[in-house]
Amino acid sequence: MVHQTALGTRLLDNPVWAALDGPHAGFAERVGRAARYPADVYAFAALADPADPAAWADLHALLGPGATAKVKGAETVPDGWDVIGGGQGVQLVATGLLRTEPAPEAVRLGAGDVPEILDLIARTRPGPFLARTVHLGTYLGIRHQGRLIALAGERLHLPGWTEISAVCTDPAHRGRGLGTRLVRAVAAGIVERGETPFLHAAAHNSTAIRLYESLGFTLRRRSTILQVRSPGTDAGAEAL
Repeated sequence: MVHQTALGTRLLDNPVWAALDGPHAGFAERVGRAARYPADVYAFAALADPADPAAWADLHALLGPGATAKVKGAETVPDGWDVIGGGQGVQLVATGLLRTEPAPEAVRLGAGDVPEILDLIARTRPGPFLARTVHLGTYLGIRHQGRLIALAGERLHLPGWTEISAVCTDPAHRGRGLGTRLVRAVAAGIVERGETPFLHAAAHNSTAIRLYESLGFTLRRRSTILQVRSPGTDAGAEAL
C-alpha cells in the first residue's frame, strides 16, 4: 500500500465528492460545486464543501424542488432544506497489517450477474446496491453449485483510494471465511494499482467493524449521513 500524504488522506473526509470530482467524474451529474451519481448507480449526492451555502444552491439546482438525496459529511442544512432521515457511519482504512492475496475460486462479476447480485444483497443487506452499481469497479463473487453465495467489490474511487463495498455471504455459507477471502482479493487488486483500500460500515454494525479490524483495517472517523429534501414543491407532485 502506498503511503498517503495528509492532503490525500483529507480526501476521505468528503469521499463522494472526491470520487465524483476525480476518477468517477464520468458518472457525475453535476452543477457547479454539487454532484451526484445516477439514481441507478449509487444513491448519494455530494457537495464540494458542505459548509458552503453556494454549494447547497448548486445542489438545489441539480436536484430541483422537493427532491430528496443522501449526503455525507454535512452536519446541518441551510434554511429551507429538510432533514427527513439519516444515520451514523464509520470509515476504516487499511493498514500494513492487511494481508492481500487473490482468491482463486472467485470470479469477476458483471452486468449479466446483476439479478443474482441483487438477490444476494436483498437477503444479506450489506448496504445499498443498485442496478448499475457493478459498473463502479471490480466485483468478485464465489459460487457454490453455480449459485452466487458471496460477494465483495469496489465502489467509491478517489485519487489514491478505493472503497471496498457490498461484502456479504449467503447465511447458509457463513463461517467459512468467504467474506475474508473476497475482501483480501479485492484489496489485492486495489494495492496492485498503487492505491489504498478503505471501507464504510454502519456505526451500529459492531460485528462488521470487528471483522474489518481483525483483517487489518483501522477506524479513521465517524460520519453523519443525512437524507435531505430540497426547498420547494415538486411540480409533478403538485399536479397530482
